[in-house]
Amino acid sequence: MDNVAFIYDDIFLKHETPEGHPESKERLIAIVNHLKNKEIWRKLLHIKPRKATEKELALVHEPHYIDKIKNSPAGYIEPDTYLSEHSYEVACYAVGAVLQAVDGVLNKDFDGVFCAVRPPGHHAEIDSAMGFCIFNNIAVGAAYAKTKGFKKIFIVDIDVHHGNGTQHIFEDDCSVFYFSSHQFPFYPGTGRELEMGRGAGEGCTYNVPLRSGSGTKEYLTVFQDIMPQKIREVKPELILVSAGYDMHKDDPMSYINVTTEGVRSIIRSILKSSYAPKIFVLEGGYNAQVLAECVGVTLEEMLS
Repeated sequence: MDNVAFIYDDIFLKHETPEGHPESKERLIAIVNHLKNKEIWRKLLHIKPRKATEKELALVHEPHYIDKIKNSPAGYIEPDTYLSEHSYEVACYAVGAVLQAVDGVLNKDFDGVFCAVRPPGHHAEIDSAMGFCIFNNIAVGAAYAKTKGFKKIFIVDIDVHHGNGTQHIFEDDCSVFYFSSHQFPFYPGTGRELEMGRGAGEGCTYNVPLRSGSGTKEYLTVFQDIMPQKIREVKPELILVSAGYDMHKDDPMSYINVTTEGVRSIIRSILKSSYAPKIFVLEGGYNAQVLAECVGVTLEEMLS
């Protein structure tokens, strides 16, 4: 790609989590510091995110849930997900980054984009937070893209944890195809092969559950064989990637053994799979240095 955007702002550091919480601002600090020391930093189009409106959040989320997040005091809203003083505002910017990315590829301002955001989103359901996620960034982005005229959207979720929220939001909607590889059985307990969508969306969800101990070889079978075939069948106009890097062998939150070069091969396969524009949205990855390296590898591949 000639023009690759990197959407980031220090606003994402204002979502505070308790000491020792895996989803900390140190993740983004490590990414930015790592990239600034690489040649690719100067090749990226650096863009600040905008703030999503409540109306835009409501493309996916129930209004009463949006109000709940907006008005809740600091503390855990569910066992894993913490709200601090600025979390609602930060979460709006995380969604807004994806909306800005959609507009950018639609207007041909750039060929591809990486949204370096937090909190992550793919566990967030229509009316509930879950697994560090407040609003479902990529799901709102897909719903927004539909309002902008995209008729076929393909979501690739490479996070080691199944994106239950994203799947549930679109499981009866064949205009958004959801494809996920993930460790199973594992948190959050969803993502069986038999989960293939329902009603009008039947056949438009595809899960590849992988056993504990799986590594680069198993992942490349998924991303070099299975995923490209599904993309050829769907013929999407836009590809959104839930870019979680916690499948890495050095990540503390999983039992999957993909190497950094394995991550590179996964990203390369996604990029080669279709001429459709691609938007990467950060999800998990909890070894900060490894996460930074994996984002760097992703951007190197996008720029190549």
